[in-house]
Amino acid sequence: MRKLLIGLLGVLVAASALAAVDDLVVGTSNSPPATLPATDEGVEKEYKKLLEADDTAQAEVDQWIRDNDEAAAKGAGVPSADLQRRIRDRFAPIREAYADFIRRHPNHARARVAFGSFLNDLHDEDGAQAQWEKALELNPKDPAAYNNLANIYSHTGPINKVFEYYGKAIELNPREPLYYQNLGDVVFLFRKDAMKFYTLTEPQVYDKALEIYRQALKLAPDNFPLASDVAQTYYGIKPLRLEDALTAWTNTLAIAHDEVEREGVYLHFARLKLQADRFAEVHAHLNAVTNDMYTVLKKRLARNLDEQERKASGTNAPPTESGKKD
Repeated sequence: MRKLLIGLLGVLVAASALAAVDDLVVGTSNSPPATLPATDEGVEKEYKKLLEADDTAQAEVDQWIRDNDEAAAKGAGVPSADLQRRIRDRFAPIREAYADFIRRHPNHARARVAFGSFLNDLHDEDGAQAQWEKALELNPKDPAAYNNLANIYSHTGPINKVFEYYGKAIELNPREPLYYQNLGDVVFLFRKDAMKFYTLTEPQVYDKALEIYRQALKLAPDNFPLASDVAQTYYGIKPLRLEDALTAWTNTLAIAHDEVEREGVYLHFARLKLQADRFAEVHAHLNAVTNDMYTVLKKRLARNLDEQERKASGTNAPPTESGKKD
């Protein structure tokens, strides 16, 4: 749900945001961990209501964005500035509610994790980091705090802390697929750093990333976006592991929910098999793609297919009609 907000909310963070959050952070890194007493039912009920209010606001804003996108496609959407102002006004009381709760209950670690996520969605990474670091100080066994801080460190460094913190999140909650996916991503993307951190060769780093991804998929076998993301990592592995890549996309196809997702996989099949000159199969995959949203990609692959077929046949004949530009 929150992903719909990314990119739209960056302008919503007030200039005083970090200062406001800093005022909420109490104690020092040397303070002993403190947790909310389990018997304080009133505080827990208030915390639950706060989360519900956050979720309700997020759902409303998500719907506003979807509705405005649909209206804009018909020439009737509201200006971006107006929508952003409306979003800012909707989230303002939620932000203040979090701040007020933490002023009164500064040792509530879970509230700080939630507030950090709220701030992070508003692109206030400094404020989010402050909340998550305090949450970790209060509860050193919170896997979400480790995961979220690792996300921050993946942008700012140090990179070794990213590997360490994702690993710690997995250690504390080995049943959460997101933690494995995040660790797999950074191992794959920061290969040179991963080679040093884990003392591995580059091929071994590829293998480690893929093994971490496999753990994520075991925990979320029906997660199409995850399976698709994992399959796409094969494009970055050199030399190309073609059969492994095709197997990954075959597994992804098996859990596709609709024709749009299936046709997207067909395009990946075509792209991979084109690299192996398996032209007849490429034609078959492209012919199976009929959705208009894939027209540009389909035409691009068709042009590449025509070119490679002509090269393979040793002819300089012009491309066929399917490979011509519009």
